[in-house]
Amino acid sequence: MKREKRTFLMKRIRNNKILYLMMIPILLWYALFCYLPIAGGLSLSFRTYRYDMGIWHSPFVGLEHFQKMLSDAGFLRAVKNTLILSFGRILFQMPCAICLAVFLNEVRSKRAKKVFQTVLTFPHFISWVVLAGILTNLFGSSGVINQILGALHLPGISPIAEASTFRPFIWISNIWKEVGWDSIIYLAAIASIDPGLYEAAKVDGASRLQCIWHITLPGIRSTIAIMLILAVGQCMTNGSFDQVFNLYSPSVYAVGDTLDTYIFRESFITGGLNFGYSTAIGLFKSVIGVVMITAANKIVKAMGENGLY
Repeated sequence: MKREKRTFLMKRIRNNKILYLMMIPILLWYALFCYLPIAGGLSLSFRTYRYDMGIWHSPFVGLEHFQKMLSDAGFLRAVKNTLILSFGRILFQMPCAICLAVFLNEVRSKRAKKVFQTVLTFPHFISWVVLAGILTNLFGSSGVINQILGALHLPGISPIAEASTFRPFIWISNIWKEVGWDSIIYLAAIASIDPGLYEAAKVDGASRLQCIWHITLPGIRSTIAIMLILAVGQCMTNGSFDQVFNLYSPSVYAVGDTLDTYIFRESFITGGLNFGYSTAIGLFKSVIGVVMITAANKIVKAMGENGLY
C-alpha cells in the first residue's frame, strides 16, 4: 500500500512538474524571509543582544531572561490583564456579533439591511489612533461629557482614567467598533443554510424565534466553534495593542497593561532596548498560544464539532 501511494505521488509530480517548478521561487522566498529569521528570533531569547556583535555572536545567557520574566511582577500583571481582557472579548463580543447577524438576517427589507450593515461596519475602518483621540476628547477628564456634566452641576466621569471602569470601557468600545465586521462571517454562514428548512418549519407552525433557535443557531454552530478556537488562540496577543496603547495611561496600568504594551515599554522605553528579554516574552506568548488553541480544538472536537485540524 505504501509503495502504491509513493508511485502515485511520483506520477502526479511528473505530470505536474511545471507547476511544482513554479512553486520553487515561492518556497525559497518563504524559507529565506519567513522561516530562517525565526531561528534568529528564537536564539535572541537566550542572548543579550549587542549591536556590535549581531544576533548570532551576542552573549549567550541561557534561561536568564525567562527567570527574570517569571519573577517580574510587571510581567505577571500583564499576563493577568491580557487574559482578562481577551476572555472578556470572547464572552461579550462574540455573542453580540452572533445576535447582530441573526437580527440582520431577520430584516426583510434589503435596503434597510444594507443601511444597517453599512452603519455598523463603518467603525471597523476607523484607525484606533483616530478613534482613541475622539474617545479621549469625549470621555477624558476634561472631555466634552465632563464639561456638560459640570455645566449641569453633576459629578464628572472618567472611564479611561479610572481602574474600575477601564476594562468595561475597552470591551464596550471594541464591541462598538468591531461587532459589525465580526457579524459578516456569521451572516455568510446563515446564508448557506438550506431555505427549505425554514419553509418546512413555517408549514409546521414554527414562529420566528423558534426558527432562530432550532434552525439558524444550529446551522452556524460549526462556524461559531471555529471562531471560538481562533479567538482562544489569540488570547495571549489580546488583538488590541492599538486600542489599549492609545487609551491607557499610568493610572490604569494595574488593570490595562497587557503583554503587548508591556513588551513595547520594556523594549523601547524603560528596558534600555533589551530585545533579548522582550523576545523571550514573545516566545512565551507563542508557546502558550499554541497550547491554548490546541486545547480549544480538542474540546470542540470532543463536543462533536469539526475542529481546525
